[in-house]
Amino acid sequence: MKIAITGATGQLGSIVVEQLKNRVSADHIVALARNTEKASALGVEVREFDYSKPEILTGALQGIDRLLLISGSELGQRAVQHINVINAAKEAGVTWIVYTSLLHLETSSLNLAGEHLATEKALKESGIDYTLLRNGWYSENYTASIPGAMGGGAFLGSAGDGKIASAPRADYAEAAAIVITDEDNKGKTFELAGDTYYTLSDLAGIISEQSGKTIPYNNIPEDEYANILKNIGLPDGLALGLASWDVSASKDDLFDDSHELSKILGRPTTPIVESVKMALDLASV
Repeated sequence: MKIAITGATGQLGSIVVEQLKNRVSADHIVALARNTEKASALGVEVREFDYSKPEILTGALQGIDRLLLISGSELGQRAVQHINVINAAKEAGVTWIVYTSLLHLETSSLNLAGEHLATEKALKESGIDYTLLRNGWYSENYTASIPGAMGGGAFLGSAGDGKIASAPRADYAEAAAIVITDEDNKGKTFELAGDTYYTLSDLAGIISEQSGKTIPYNNIPEDEYANILKNIGLPDGLALGLASWDVSASKDDLFDDSHELSKILGRPTTPIVESVKMALDLASV
């Protein structure tokens, strides 16, 4: 059995590889990455893999039984890229694809949903066994803003009182490793999120308590928040995306209380208070 992971050097993929090494022999794991030199540090077989180069994908997937397709990072290109991978997997004889999709995809107002819908449709039409990991928000999506909030004296956003049930990437990565090593998970769709929720006001309170510095949450209009993000150097597309995703968060699109993630893990998900502590510790180094 060979299990391959796309985006193996990425923030999620690299953790999945390490988690898989705890469950199967490293000889059964293949890291698929654009940067093969960087991937060599993972301690498993490495193959060059680029979602945008369909001419190399089928060859890279030869002999692969199970494929974890981690959604790409190039917004606007992902549907085509993912379909390239699915088509190559079919040609190469891959028997099972596990795909990292989006929480509550059919009802989500997140502008990320369209590309995930197209990918899920392609999977269903491929004839390959598949499993959907509909991942909720990564806690790091918000804790990454802590240094800026500490420097500016406030945590900014446009999420209002929206409920956010996030978990760190490590939790989602561990779940992916567990799912792909158990064939009983074929054909299933998992809605994955943290066990507990918080609002950004709650998050600001946690930051204040742990740092000893009063950091209020300032809720601002979407366009104003996007402009602030642009002014601190974020690319226009990312700034607009982050602001719009916050607006979706205000509609509870990042909330789920099914506890499916913790059921897979066999333990509670990592609470946001721990993620904040880690972020503050890193910021002080």
